[in-house]
Amino acid sequence: MNHKKWDVFIYGDVNIDIVIPGIEKFPEPGQEDITDVMDTFVGGGAALFTLGLGKLGLRPVFQGSVGNDCYGKFILEEFQKSNVDLSLLTYSNQNKTGISLSFTNEKDRSFLTYRGTNSEINIGEVDLDKVGQARHIHITGYEGQKNHREYQKLLTDIKQLDNVSVSFDVGWDSSGEWYEGIYELFPFIDVLFMNETEAIHYGRKTDAREAMKDFAAYTKIAVAKLGKKGSIAYSGSEFHQAASYQVKAVDTTGAGDSFNAGFIYGYLKGKGLEECLAIGNACGALSVTACGGNTAFPDEDRLYEFMKEQKERL
Repeated sequence: MNHKKWDVFIYGDVNIDIVIPGIEKFPEPGQEDITDVMDTFVGGGAALFTLGLGKLGLRPVFQGSVGNDCYGKFILEEFQKSNVDLSLLTYSNQNKTGISLSFTNEKDRSFLTYRGTNSEINIGEVDLDKVGQARHIHITGYEGQKNHREYQKLLTDIKQLDNVSVSFDVGWDSSGEWYEGIYELFPFIDVLFMNETEAIHYGRKTDAREAMKDFAAYTKIAVAKLGKKGSIAYSGSEFHQAASYQVKAVDTTGAGDSFNAGFIYGYLKGKGLEECLAIGNACGALSVTACGGNTAFPDEDRLYEFMKEQKERL
């Protein structure tokens, strides 16, 4: 594996998150309210996953585009700080950098989003020659029947490459279809990620564990993120689980992507599945302790320090 240029290749969404906490109500028409805090962060599931891997000391490369604007430059600077290879990241000539306004309070979150360069995402643009130079590829952005054939082709093509493992975060289906054809993709996937609700919907089950057990009959490892209930995984018929870490949540944005980054870090380091789950849980827990999807994500030393602290409290 040492001849590979990168540890992980990622293609997907990146945007700016402007987080405005403590919003209980919006101003009436013609009025102006004042907020004490308004912060700017890198957002987008694929981008947050990438930043996490870089902070943990792996060598990620991100293929995608940002706008030729101040927000695009901000994203590049944040990627550079986190050890992300920018050689495949370009400036778009069509759109500005995407922006998502996040209005939060103790009970709920609301979003107003401009997709910008994320509207240009096309899984067919993945550079397979570059993918072959990585040990692993992480895939997001699945939209059921809308782009199923493109994903099937990509995964089939990746299968022909030399020593490239695949992780796949299915994501939420906003159409409500929960396309059953997704099972056609599972044999090409080494690590399948879903949250509890996604697993129940795609598996047509009443329980996430039963759904993941079913998925594992087709894919190598099926992983479900269960929030406060921790996480579970099936590899064949073998069941694994890890309890969650208890922290004070400030902002849950990116918790699932942070879990993914921690799990794949462990996976590529050759850790056992229960340790991969525990590392994922730790990264997800730490990520929610500050505003922004990656602000509190740990480096390698802080990760193991946190896990040791939590173990000593038991």
